[in-house]
Amino acid sequence: MPARALEGLLVADFSRVLAGPLAAATLADLGAEVIKVERPGTGDDTRAWGPPFAADGTAAYFDAANRSKRGLALDLGDPDDAAAARELARRADVLIENFRPGSLARYGLDHTATRAANPGLVHCTITGFGSGAGAGLPGYDFVVQAVGGLMSITGEPGGTPLKAGVALVDVLTAKDAATGILAALHHRGRTGQGQLVEVNLLSSLLGSLVNQASGHLATGRDPGPMGNRHPSIAPYETLACRDGQLLAVAVGNDRQFRALAETLGAPELADDVRFARNQDRVQNRTDLIKALENRLSADTPRGWTERLTATSVPCGPVNSLSEALELAERLGLAPVSPVGEGRIPQVASPLRLSATPVTQPSAPPRLDEHGTPLRTWLSGPADQPLP
Repeated sequence: MPARALEGLLVADFSRVLAGPLAAATLADLGAEVIKVERPGTGDDTRAWGPPFAADGTAAYFDAANRSKRGLALDLGDPDDAAAARELARRADVLIENFRPGSLARYGLDHTATRAANPGLVHCTITGFGSGAGAGLPGYDFVVQAVGGLMSITGEPGGTPLKAGVALVDVLTAKDAATGILAALHHRGRTGQGQLVEVNLLSSLLGSLVNQASGHLATGRDPGPMGNRHPSIAPYETLACRDGQLLAVAVGNDRQFRALAETLGAPELADDVRFARNQDRVQNRTDLIKALENRLSADTPRGWTERLTATSVPCGPVNSLSEALELAERLGLAPVSPVGEGRIPQVASPLRLSATPVTQPSAPPRLDEHGTPLRTWLSGPADQPLP
């Protein structure tokens, strides 16, 4: 088997729900050994977040973020279990947790304690609103989408503010956490010293608002919802084709617009002073979209996609999720990985590394599935390999 990028690293995943578990799953994809620690009896909250459930009762939500881990149930209120948790932190290279700031100190699992016992530990803490004035606020993706401004720019003009169709802030925070952990591991490789990595949902969201945040900082004006339109590029939105079916068109420069106009049989649009440059098209968007949709009504989104793609105009139909997976399969991206009979398949890792490929995922652990051998290992010599 080829080497894995994080082979030999041990990750103690004390986190729950999505951001932390997904960050840990990413490290597992890269070859790290991940031990997921859950409370006995109920486990991670997402074990009960359904439907949908698999045939064995596993919640699809839990499976989405907990592939390729070993399962260990520990009651931190029990002295023996708390001691086992501290021993796990002492042996780990990375610890991920999303407890409220300060709450782990009573178990000796806060960063001060874990760093004293294990100076090389990379301790990643994930919160909703940071460890300062927002430390007491619970961090839930939907709330952060609201208070963090994302909902104010999502939806149709004049309509109800909308959240994204997935827990996007948790996912973005997971990626920030994984990036921070990898940077800290690189630093440890040079110095031998671990460090605290702090990420929070609000900051991850604000950092992801990129051009919208930059536009606000440049003008002092709050952006609003524009439906599928882009505030600075046109045409960069969904356009109606035959029978009102929608085609996503993303024209990023004037050359692409000329190709679009010519393919639609209207080359004169590219020479029209209202549409010749991107800033003109943005200024005259209403007239532009009307002219384009008049011509697009002659065919379906899939018909136009075939013709426009041939002229290097970025576009595509608005697919369902099943259609999106079928597209990825046709493109040779192998988007789904089986993890065992009767278990929910996993969406494949998006990472492709030529020398250290990602691991083939294994099924997420059942609650305390590996508890007995792991507790025996934690009570034995520290140099004993994982069972």
